[in-house]
Amino acid sequence: MVESDRVMLNTLSGALKTSKDFELLSTYRDFKSALGQSSIYNPNLFLVDIDDAEAFKTLPGFVEVFPNAVILGTLSEWNADFAYKAQKCGITGCIIKPFTPQDIVETINLYNKRGKSEPSRIITFFSPKGRAGRTTLAALLALDLAKKSNESVALIDADLQFGDLPIFFDLEPKHTVIDAAHDIKLLTPSAFAPYFHEVTKNLYLLSSPDRPEYAELVEAQQLVDVVRMAGHIFRYLLIDLPSGFNPISLAVSDFANINFTVAMINTGLEVAHMKRTLDLFKARRGHMHIDYPIFTRVNPCTEEQKQKLENQIAHHITEIFPNEYNLVSIANSGRILYGLPQDTLMMKTISKLADEIIAGKL
Repeated sequence: MVESDRVMLNTLSGALKTSKDFELLSTYRDFKSALGQSSIYNPNLFLVDIDDAEAFKTLPGFVEVFPNAVILGTLSEWNADFAYKAQKCGITGCIIKPFTPQDIVETINLYNKRGKSEPSRIITFFSPKGRAGRTTLAALLALDLAKKSNESVALIDADLQFGDLPIFFDLEPKHTVIDAAHDIKLLTPSAFAPYFHEVTKNLYLLSSPDRPEYAELVEAQQLVDVVRMAGHIFRYLLIDLPSGFNPISLAVSDFANINFTVAMINTGLEVAHMKRTLDLFKARRGHMHIDYPIFTRVNPCTEEQKQKLENQIAHHITEIFPNEYNLVSIANSGRILYGLPQDTLMMKTISKLADEIIAGKL
C-alpha cells in the first residue's frame, strides 16, 4: 500500500491486518520507494494513493513492472478526471478511502467483470428526427458487443421523454436515469453498479423514466457525470440520445468516442437533414471529432446506393441498413432477446460494426 497521509495509512493498514483475505506485505508513503522496493515481495495487489497528482508519473511504472498485479488507485472522494487519468495509465481501477477488506474484494470483482484495463468506449446514437431506427440499432449492437467481446456492456436510455429500451427487452427496471443523475455525486462505482439492470450475460441497462415530465429533472452535466462514472464499470457504453439538438444530446455526444448519426430514408428530406446535422457537428466540434453517419430503410441497399448517398451529403457513410420489418417488429414487441434471425443483411451489418468497434477500427 502506498498512502501519503499517515493517519489514513494507519487506518487502512489496521483494517487489512485483521482480515483473513489479505496479507499486507509493506506500506510506503512515497511512490518511488514503493516502486523500487516492492519487487522483493512479489505482490499481486497494489493500493496506490492517487489524491496526489504526482502519482500519475509513477503509475505506468507499476503497470510495467507488475503486469499481472491488480492495481487500485485510492481516492478520498470520487474525482472523474483523476480516475480517468489513472485508467489511461493502465491500472485496474479506483476505490474510495476509507475502505474495508470487503470493499476491496467487491471492487476487484467489479473490474474483473468489466474487461480490459483501458478507458471505456463511449458510443452515442443521435438522430435529427425521431423514428430513424436509432434505438433498434443501439439495442442490437449492444447485444452483439456483449456476446462477442465477453466484456461488460451498458445501454443508457437517455431519451428521457420517450425512451423505449425497457420495452425492447420486456423489462421493468427498479432504477432509472433520473435516480442515477440525482444520486451520482454521492456514489462510487461499486455503489453505482446496482442501478443497472442485468439484461443478459455481459449486458446491462440503465432505463429511461416512465413519465415524460421527469425529463425536466435531469441536467446535461448530471448525465455526463453518470456516463463518466459508468465508464469505470463497463467496457462499452452505448447511449440512446433524444432526437434533435438539445443540451443533453449535444453534451453527451461531444463526450463520446463514436457518435452514430442515424437517419431513415423516407421522403428524401432525410438526406438534407443528415448533411445539415453533420455540418453543424463539424462547426461545433471541428475536425478532431469524427461523426459516423448511418442510413436506415435504404432501398436498394447496395454499394451503388451508398455511394450515391455519400455524394449527396459529401461525407463518408459508415453503414446503410435495409428495411427489415420482421426484425424491427421483433424488437418493438419486446422479443429482442429471443429468436432474432442472424442471417439477415441487417444483422450481418450489425455484426460487422461490432467487430470494427472491438478491433478499434472505429
